Amino acid sequence: MTTTAPDPPSALPLPLRLRLAPHGVLPRRIDGVWWPHSRDLLTQLPQLLAALPHAWGDISAVTVDAAAWSAAPGRMLVANQVVRLHKALASPHAPHRVVLLSPGLGRWDLLVIPPDTTEGTAARLMADALDDRVPDADGEARPPSPTAATGPSGRVGPIGLGTRPPRW
Repeated sequence: MTTTAPDPPSALPLPLRLRLAPHGVLPRRIDGVWWPHSRDLLTQLPQLLAALPHAWGDISAVTVDAAAWSAAPGRMLVANQVVRLHKALASPHAPHRVVLLSPGLGRWDLLVIPPDTTEGTAARLMADALDDRVPDADGEARPPSPTAATGPSGRVGPIGLGTRPPRW
């Protein structure tokens, strides 16, 4: 069954709360952080996909934690494109994660901050999740080495590819 994303309400849509990791040479555990406004995947996912960089290509499949989201069909139409939705149990190693797949371009993992999180806590989680600082021997955080080249904060680098190769 394919479901078309509902038309946006007449009121102004809520701003997208998304922060993408800067593109770097080294692989990352996550590629960005998303703080949706609700657990309604049918309303939240179209806005997320519309905001992704064009270099990520067309996202054809999305895997979400089955327990974290409201009921959703197996696929939905977003911007005249069918997106397959996979609902799986969250991995104990990667809870609260959304996985985006783009054929031939890559895979991107986004950490999901629960919608009911307070603004202060969410801001801290978003900053901490994408912090590239590495603790040194004394436990003090230091900036990443110059070999981990990054672009402007919150933006994808010029290539825009995911941090992992495609799985297919």
